[in-house]
Amino acid sequence: IVLEGHEVKSLRDKQGSMEGSFVSFRNKKSGVNELWIRNLTIPAYQPKNVSDSYDPERERKILVKKEEIRAIERELNTAGVTLVPLSIDARGARIKLDFALVRGKKKFDKREDMKKKTAARDAAREAKARLR
Repeated sequence: IVLEGHEVKSLRDKQGSMEGSFVSFRNKKSGVNELWIRNLTIPAYQPKNVSDSYDPERERKILVKKEEIRAIERELNTAGVTLVPLSIDARGARIKLDFALVRGKKKFDKREDMKKKTAARDAAREAKARLR
């Protein structure tokens, strides 16, 4: 990931949140796509030493080889597949972002999960009622 110095320090200090973040493509003027991560929150390491214009949720470029980008694009052309960031960690002198190609749930899978949750909730209510 392309980061500023204080962002690297902040990530090494285990600060930052990937909640709501996602990976997407952006076209470069030369026609080659680039991967960018959005909504990745990295707070300032020392807030008093950072400029007022610093945006902790700014878009950050992901450094990936062209061949890998093309392979990811081919996979994303299938329906229901998306890129999801999994984790960020410090490996040696670099900060690495792990992301994966994932397939969303089908409608019938969602219905089954809702049925299971409802059944578990009803069972918990009955067990609680029996204890009274």
